[in-house]
Amino acid sequence: MEVKIDTKEKFHQFHVITPDISANMAGELRSVLTKPLQAAIKNVILEMGSVTRISPEAAEEIVRIQQEFYENEASFVICCLTAPVEQFLEEASLLEMMNVTPTGSEAMD
Repeated sequence: MEVKIDTKEKFHQFHVITPDISANMAGELRSVLTKPLQAAIKNVILEMGSVTRISPEAAEEIVRIQQEFYENEASFVICCLTAPVEQFLEEASLLEMMNVTPTGSEAMD
């Protein structure tokens, strides 16, 4: 899985470049996204504008990761969902459990 990471003053922004997040990438996703929980800056923005497909397992893992952030008093915001991914998450009843914004600038707020 290809991810670009930008560290800002108050958050880490992860840009997922891989268009298809499969079930076997869920562990790698967890490893990458939870590293900030051990850092001084714990807030994360997950930008998924390049993702056109996500497996149910990977989507459920993102929900679990987000909950872990909230349990550690850190924020985790997902932004820039593509229409196919948003539709899948809605149909899987996962979208309502996620903190999602349409754009990266809204996620920064």
